[in-house]
This record gives sequence, C-alpha cells and structure tokens, in this order.
Amino acid sequence: MKNILLTGTAGFIGSNFVPYFLDKYPEYQLVNLDLLTYAGNLENLKECENNSKYKFIKGDICNRELVEFIFTEYDIQGVIHFAAESHVDNSIKNPGVFIETNVNGTFTLIDVAQKYWMNKPFEYKEDYKGCRFHHISTDEVYGTLNETDLFTEETPYAPNSPYSASKASSDMIVRSYQETYGMNTVITNCSNNYGPKQHDEKLIPTIIRKALAGESIPIYGDGKNIRDWLYVLDHCKGIDLVYHTGKEANVYNIGGRNERTNLQIVDTICTILDEKVPTAKSYKELITFVEDRAGHDRRYAIDATKLENKLGWKADEDFDSGIVKTIEWYLEKYAI
Repeated sequence: MKNILLTGTAGFIGSNFVPYFLDKYPEYQLVNLDLLTYAGNLENLKECENNSKYKFIKGDICNRELVEFIFTEYDIQGVIHFAAESHVDNSIKNPGVFIETNVNGTFTLIDVAQKYWMNKPFEYKEDYKGCRFHHISTDEVYGTLNETDLFTEETPYAPNSPYSASKASSDMIVRSYQETYGMNTVITNCSNNYGPKQHDEKLIPTIIRKALAGESIPIYGDGKNIRDWLYVLDHCKGIDLVYHTGKEANVYNIGGRNERTNLQIVDTICTILDEKVPTAKSYKELITFVEDRAGHDRRYAIDATKLENKLGWKADEDFDSGIVKTIEWYLEKYAI
C-alpha cells in the first residue's frame, strides 16, 4: 500500500481527480488535506467518503506541524499538490491570501517532503526512492499571448495578476528544490478547465446559473478574450500520466486545443439551453457586457505537443462534446 498526499481536492479539479484515481489505483491510499475555504466542498467528494482507501483531513497546507504529522502518521510516499487560491478577481481584491496559500503553502509542503524523504541533497532515503512531488500550476504564469502563438514549456514567465504571480512563485520554489536538493519533481501547467463540480463563481457555471434564473449574464469588456478550454477529466488523466511516467525535473503543458472567445462560450451555452430548457425568449437576450476587470489577459492557448508526443496523452473530449456533458450535470444540480 502506497500513501499519497493530495492537497485541495475538495475543489473543482481535485474532486474530479480523486474518484478517478481511487478507481484506477486500488493499491493507493489517498490522504486529502484541504482547508475547505469557499472553493472547497466535501459534497464534491460524497462518492469517496466511505472508501477505505480515502482519508480526509481538514487543515491548512501552511500549517507545518500538521503537514509533518501527516507525513509521519501516514508515511507519505508521493504528493500531488492541487491546493491553491485560484480566482483572479479575488486576487485583485485580496492578494495577501494568495501569497500565503500559493507561495508559503507550497514551500511548506515541499520542504517537509524533502526532509522526510531525503538524507541530504541528491540522496533519497532507501525506502523513499522514487517518491515524487507533482505540482499543479496554470497557463496564467506565462502572461498573455498575441493572436497566433501558443504557450510552450519554454515560454518565459510573465504573470500579470497577483494570482498568476503567486503561482509562478510556487513553480519557482518547486524548481529550486529539484535543482538544489535533487528532489524528484514535475510541474503541469493547464489551460482553463470546465466540467462538473466547478465553483459557481467561474465563467461557465455563472453563464448557466444566470441563464436558468432569467438574470443578466455578465460578460467582461467586449467578450473577445480568448481561452483554451480543457475538459476536467482530460486534465485528470494528464496529471495521472505525468505523475507516473513524466520525466523528472520536467514541465508539461496540458491544453485542450479548444480556443474560444467568451462570446463564443456564452453563445454556445445559450444555444444548448434554448434546446434543452426552452423559454419564451432566447437566453442570448440576457447577455450583458460589464466593465472589464483589471489586468485581464487577452488570450491564453497551450501547446500540448510535448505531453502528446512524449507521454501519449490525448484529450478525449472536444469542446462541443464536453460542454454538453457539463450543462447536463448543472441541469441535474439545479434540478431543472
């Protein structure tokens, strides 16, 4: 039995990852450390709570004493680190929380892991050879793009918000532990995720929720900001692949090759809702443009060639199939 520490998996991506991972690897014991801030919800993990291979611990990744206790108590032999403050708007209003969780929290985790697994730099303890620290990051660390280029693993970091700056900082901390101590680390940078269990504040759930309530659907600026959309389960499969087969000290970008403007997103969702839950007027009439947010990057798009060619990953969903599954899940959630 191998014990793996997962952080922040009561949130959106992690709560899709846990049931997938439990089902695929019955030989793993998963320990989930989550503070359950506004974005974390144990309801997201209802299907796992009675699984003997899954343990939930409520706590803060910045709490060194707790993290040390977990490593010792459960003899942790791998870390997959999801936990992060991640909403850009919130980072603009309250950047300090993002620095504390994303930077200090990541440092605490990797420093405890290094001391628990290793005798000294570049020397793992006999029983901990192969223990890996997998850090989940974001494409936002690369900044914004022109109209044609794609983010690759070699793209220079140029974060534009307190959120992306805190994630870039945490990436650098992980890199430093690889270079300085010889820790076995990998980093994955993903594009915008969508799918079941996403927090209501995010773009796609907001569009669905507001439309069904007959309320104005707010779209920032001119609605032409472009994101590359990745179905959450495809992201989970990419994480699994990198954790198990990715080359040590490497970064892998995970993207869906599904670029859409926010206007295209809202138009697609409203078209599907017009078919599934028709009303007297089209939901498109609810679209409202609101003042753009500060530091709003114009375009993100990921080149996932390295992950595809080196590790054989391929997204199973394109946006047209994934968005239908997503809407159906929310219709069930909202009992429509």
